[in-house]
Amino acid sequence: MNEKAYELGAKRSEIRELYEYGVKRKAEIGEKNVFDFSLGNPAAPAPEEVKEEIIKLLGRDPVAVHGYTSAAGDITVRRAIADYINGKFAAEEKAELIYLTCGAAAALSAAIGGILKRGEEIIVFAPFFPEYKVFIENAGGSVKIVPCGKDFIPDAEILRKEITENTRAAIINSPNNPTGAVIPEKRLKEIAAVLKEKSEEYSSPVYLIADEPYRDVVYDGVSVPFPTKYYDDTIVCYSFSKSLSLPGERIGYAIVGSKCRDAEKVFLSLAGSARAQGYVCAPALFQKIIPALLGKTADISVYKENRDILLNGLKETGYEVVKPDGAFYLFVKALEKDAKAFSEMAKKYELLVVPSDSFGVEGYVRIATCVSRETAVNSLSAFRKLYGDYKNERT
Repeated sequence: MNEKAYELGAKRSEIRELYEYGVKRKAEIGEKNVFDFSLGNPAAPAPEEVKEEIIKLLGRDPVAVHGYTSAAGDITVRRAIADYINGKFAAEEKAELIYLTCGAAAALSAAIGGILKRGEEIIVFAPFFPEYKVFIENAGGSVKIVPCGKDFIPDAEILRKEITENTRAAIINSPNNPTGAVIPEKRLKEIAAVLKEKSEEYSSPVYLIADEPYRDVVYDGVSVPFPTKYYDDTIVCYSFSKSLSLPGERIGYAIVGSKCRDAEKVFLSLAGSARAQGYVCAPALFQKIIPALLGKTADISVYKENRDILLNGLKETGYEVVKPDGAFYLFVKALEKDAKAFSEMAKKYELLVVPSDSFGVEGYVRIATCVSRETAVNSLSAFRKLYGDYKNERT
């Protein structure tokens, strides 16, 4: 057997391991008694329009509805996405450079495999989504972990020092998983300037891969700047999993920026990468509901409410918490240096929080706020007891 594949299958991600532990504990002591903040599984129901569009489609010719589309996806759907993106962001994207995928994971994996040559590296900014490492190494590349600035937002000057002639791309994730930080326009311009400078220095493009499954899950009037407007050699990866609460349906897309050098060649490389990995023709039914759902989201106010309940409650208790502008996570400083030990200690009070080590940083835990309001409110007493344990140990 393939030993690397066996290793990936035998040892799930830390997030999934904690989730499976939670499933077991809920069966033992009851769901309401476990405060499971492990998995970013949307808690708000999908918009009613999702059901309405599915019902409409199921009333049509089933052969047409469920049949293959082109490998890159139904062209009418891709045109609808391009029109929506161009209208919302004043961009200039082309339907022919959009590839519909089985979620953002397939979009990222296809993009990485399409541009990366064996032995090259891709920069990821810590903290980062752990699966980036899996996708990059599967494509024969290596991961270069670069720390963010103090605000958990990628820093252009740090980036400049880390890019080498072996760097093929940098991945940004805005809003970020696990911090919820959004890269503001000014910082994105600075990052773009560094990438352009280094591409010219090495006479080879350093691509920007923008991972944006949380683009539409933002709060307090914050908006996410669209990266192709600031850097030509960009590939944008998106998923409807979070915005429409459809994580299990696996539908998203990759866009090769229309101004990307050799854009058509890059797109065909992405398509070839998807083909080699078996990602050909995303689910047809969910492709076809997209045009009617563009610009719509599930009720993200429930995530904001939970964010505020937990953010305020934890800070009042004495925890240090990063305030997120988007996504549905809180990044909380652990009460000891060893985040894994802190996560284990939290289980004493049935609190399931993800240690930050797998995200590329030490000393924090991630709390997924996409839970019921009841879970958010009732967990605060458990967090206070946990805090009390550590305070008593120190005194």
